[in-house]
Formats: sequence, structure tokens, C-alpha cells
Amino acid sequence: MKKRVVVTGMGAITPIGNSVDEFWENVKKGAVGIGEITKFDTTDYQVKLAAEVKDFNPKERIDFKASKRMAPFSQYAICASREAWEESGLDIKSEDPYRVGVCIGSGIGGLNDIESEGNKLNTKGPGRVKPLLVPMMISNMAAGNVAIDLGLKGKCTNVVTACATGTHSIGEAFRTIQMGDADVMLAGGTEGAITPLGVAGFSSLTALTKSDNPKCASIPFDKDRSGFVIGEGAGVVVLEELEHAKKRGANILAELVGYGATCDAYHITSPAEDGEGAANAMIQAINEAGLNLKDVDYINAHGTSTHHNDLFESRAIKKALKDEAYNVKINSTKSMIGHLLGAAGGVEFITCIKSIQDNFIHQTVGTKNIDPECDLDYVVGAPLNQKVNVALSNSLGFGGHNATLAVKKYQEC
Repeated sequence: MKKRVVVTGMGAITPIGNSVDEFWENVKKGAVGIGEITKFDTTDYQVKLAAEVKDFNPKERIDFKASKRMAPFSQYAICASREAWEESGLDIKSEDPYRVGVCIGSGIGGLNDIESEGNKLNTKGPGRVKPLLVPMMISNMAAGNVAIDLGLKGKCTNVVTACATGTHSIGEAFRTIQMGDADVMLAGGTEGAITPLGVAGFSSLTALTKSDNPKCASIPFDKDRSGFVIGEGAGVVVLEELEHAKKRGANILAELVGYGATCDAYHITSPAEDGEGAANAMIQAINEAGLNLKDVDYINAHGTSTHHNDLFESRAIKKALKDEAYNVKINSTKSMIGHLLGAAGGVEFITCIKSIQDNFIHQTVGTKNIDPECDLDYVVGAPLNQKVNVALSNSLGFGGHNATLAVKKYQEC
């Protein structure tokens, strides 16, 4: 039998807060973390807005020498992981370190280092490229750095599936514990790609909004939506085998009960128009959890504020939940924090857990005029105080990757 898996810790670095408590407090207020890009000069760019992490000084959070050897995505992962680890109450000295692992992914990795060192190569020659370029830029180094920081010697890996990275990473960590290959896994996603090349690339793809109004730039499911807002940050959770958590008296936050993963096999950037791939990911997660369709109270949608994603994801929800799709509450956290790319799934999974804990569903902030073709309940206008027992978290990534996690209120049985 598959082992039960629970969540015992959470950590977050986001555009509206550099801890879970700060993030969630601002979510409940409907705060928007989008503003003018400050990381580089946007004079020649049509895109002016991003959702940047604020008031984050790695030298104050990480050993100075160590922080200089990490790209921002690794720095964010370290800080989110430390928070999650501390909340879990785990002590590595009391654990078999080979039974504690990491699965934290990044969709892009150290893009800023690739850019800066590429410029050095072109202007000053190969001898001026810094020796640590490769270990700073490769996306597995978030997981590697977290393992080194906390002394975790078990399975250490990462998943890279673009914007589905965080959700797949949590899902694969879930599988690792279910099958008995680890007792504890730190899992999630991280990203730090608000760079000239990152913004230029997504802009050339016409994926980013050109809106100059932070309050209505990321407006998922709105008929006037015009693209996503690039963001950054990290979301990490501690997953733990239930009996292991109970034995040490851990505070159990929620239970992860289902995981679905599919591919559209359709297009490199667009989801399948009928939503079939994403629908099947939801159905897999629901079936594994042993749920009925009416049991699903809330869906944290991928909800990017792009025309294709929001329309096709709405179709997917209707295909998966059938008539119950019109009863479920749906929102998009990206309306406040933009699209965190590989980190999105980790932060949005945390949002689901906090929604279950507080029986609170945040509104899709900024969205006012619902697209007639998106005809579900996207929690527009005001948040809801409503009992949440079961939540789904959806992520869709370039390449046709679909992932869904099903999480529910923990009940001992």
C-alpha cells in the first residue's frame, strides 16, 4: 500500500512577503506585488512591469561567502527551505539523513549569470568568465544548495517543466515518500529570472502584458487580459510520511492525497484547446485521492492572464468536474504576485493549504469583466469565508506539461 503523506512545514519568498505569514496576510488583504521593473533599465522595452521580490538582502539571511556563490533562485530556495524546515520542527541530528531528501526545481535557473558572463565572453574573452558560472546557473543547484545547507543526504533531485516545475517537484517528492524511498522531502519551486533577456524573450513571444497599470496588469479570466506579468520567488514545503510525523508529534498542516501529470502533446507554448490534457491531470489527482467530484471545494488555477491559458484551463475544469465545475470556487494567486514561473506551483500549493487552514478563498484581484467564454466562479469582487476541505492546485507549462495536486484537511483515520 502507498504510504500517506502530510505537510508539516512551509516556506515562501514572494513579491508580497518574504515569509508564509507575511505572504498570507497580504493575500487576505488583496495586496498586489506588481510594479515597475527596478532590476534593469527598461527604456527600450515595451514591457515595464514585473512582480519583484522586495526587501530581500541575501547577505542578511545567508552566510556572506555562501550567498556570493549562489544565483538568486538558489538564495530564494535556501530561505524558503529554512522557513519550512523550522516550522516542521525536524532536527537532522535525530533523523537518518539518507531518509531525508530534496526535490526543488527551477524553470530557468541562473539566467542573470548566463547573461552577465555571456557579455564578458563577448567583450573581454573567455579568460574573464567567472569560475563559478556553471554551478551558479544550472537549475539543479537550488536542490543541491538546500541539501548542503540543511545536511540532507537522501534523494536529491529536481524537475524542470517550465511553469509546472514547482507542482511536478512536489508531486514527484510525494511519490518518493509514498513508495518508501524517503521519510521526509523538501519540495517546491524557485525562480529568479526577471532579467533583460528573460523579459525580452517572453516579450518577443508576446506572452507578457504591456499594461503600465500594476492594478490591472494581471487580470486572469478577464475579457481584457493581455498577457502575464513575470514574477520571482520560491515556495517550499516539507512533505512527511504520516507515521513518521505522528511518531515525533509533528504539527500536521494538511494531507497531500493525489497527484496527476499529463502532457498535451499539442504545441510548444499553447495548452490544448479542448483542455483534455489538463483535465486528465485533475481527474488523475481526484481519482488517486478517492474523491467524488462534488468533494472539491476550491481550485487554485494556473490562471496566467493570457488568452489561451485562461480559456483552455476553464474548458479543462469543466471537462474534469462536469456539472460540479459550476459549484467549485476558482481563483488565481497570479492576480497578486504575477507568474513566478517555476516557483508558481510551490507558492500556490501553500495558498491551498492556508485556504484549508483558514477556510478562506482569496479573490482574483483586479479581474472585473469576466470573459463570457470563461463562465465559472472565479471569486471576483471579494474574497470568501467558506469551509475548504479539499483543494486542487493546477499548473501548466510550456511543452504541454500539466500537473495537479489534490490536498485536503488532515483527518486521522
